[in-house]
Amino acid sequence: MRGARYDAVADFYDAGFSDPRDPVLTTVLDHLGPARGRRVLDLACGHGRVTRELARQGATAVGVDLSGALLDKARAQEQAEPLGVAYVHADAADATELKDESFDAVVCNFGLADIDDLDGAAATVRRVLRPGGLFVFSILHPCFAGTALVAGTWPADQSYYDEGFWVADNQSAALRRQVGANHRTLSTYVNTLSRHDLLLTATSEPSPPAAWRTDDRRDAARLPVFLVARCVRLDRR
Repeated sequence: MRGARYDAVADFYDAGFSDPRDPVLTTVLDHLGPARGRRVLDLACGHGRVTRELARQGATAVGVDLSGALLDKARAQEQAEPLGVAYVHADAADATELKDESFDAVVCNFGLADIDDLDGAAATVRRVLRPGGLFVFSILHPCFAGTALVAGTWPADQSYYDEGFWVADNQSAALRRQVGANHRTLSTYVNTLSRHDLLLTATSEPSPPAAWRTDDRRDAARLPVFLVARCVRLDRR
């Protein structure tokens, strides 16, 4: 299995991204609906923050990630506070370890930009979801180029239409300066989902934190920063 960019920053990521219920995740969970009694996959689960929240809400939760270092942290948390979460070390774009049509829902919180093969990831989601199952994901809004203080999904000195992998140089983008990100247009996301029978049924654009409107990030607060979407898996067999 190929290495993961997050292996080198596992300690940094675990220390800085542990809030179990930030506003965007709250929106993701709202789109998912009641988790209790459902089998839910957390795609690109990292250190298990979202996976564990799903388990706390009553889901049978499974997390999958390419980073063995982050999964070690997730499993350590599970050992310290057992919630019945299972973790799978696999590439989201080729997770053959996951059985076909074995999940009621899949969530991916800010993970799609870290997955190089979006088409492969969408194929995995379609394959592991039961017909009628939901795929709910959050991303930085593809239209958000960022500002001097807040990094966006593409370099501010380039074009929205220039897709590809890039590494931020914005000093406030502590994570993206280390692991980079894949920028894709909104149409690329929607068309890729459609090719894999994932019908977009709802979207939300959560507001940035209220504090941004009164500090140096007020320019970013006027723009679409986050996007949350819900899809349903069609049955075209």
